Amino acid sequence: MILIIDILGTIAFAISGVLTALNKRLDPFGILIIAFVTAVGGGTLRDILIDAPVAWMRDLTYVYVIFLATVLAVIFRKRLNHIRRSLFLFDTIGIALYTIVGVEKGIAAGFHPIICVALGTMTACFGGVIRDILCNEIPIIFRKEIYATACILGATAYFLLHATPISENFIVVISGSIIFIVRLLAVYFKLSLPSIYRKDEIQD
Repeated sequence: MILIIDILGTIAFAISGVLTALNKRLDPFGILIIAFVTAVGGGTLRDILIDAPVAWMRDLTYVYVIFLATVLAVIFRKRLNHIRRSLFLFDTIGIALYTIVGVEKGIAAGFHPIICVALGTMTACFGGVIRDILCNEIPIIFRKEIYATACILGATAYFLLHATPISENFIVVISGSIIFIVRLLAVYFKLSLPSIYRKDEIQD
């Protein structure tokens, strides 16, 4: 189950990276690099922190999946109508899937639930952070948008649901859905975290 979720998350984030790179008019090599770091950046950092083998280095399936997803996304880019909406959709799917992967890997490594929530959030967000930095954008996680907060809520729900008789597969689905729905609702209703800046500071 975790392998399937990991592969789906890899595909979603790779496509997200491709769409960002296409918006920046990068060359084919640049597109591939952005897709790659978006897909595995967060997971690589997580594996290094928990002293685990980096997943994509020990299993080339991830490399093949990223390459194939990149090629297909470039070929069919015209069918991905409304690039911004497509980018948002794939990015949201990616963070939902990767949060759960990070949490479960933290549990497997024997970490405290709070650390597992942090690992899940890191797995979901830091590939996008690297993508945005390389594309000269302020990372979404550092803006006032509800992004990492959605991951934290979903990861917390994952642990709370384990106190119920719900099966593991349903817990994964429900937790991922919470992240997806919270992110969608936040964007649709323009919800955000409170600002610490005064109006004059924002204008400056």
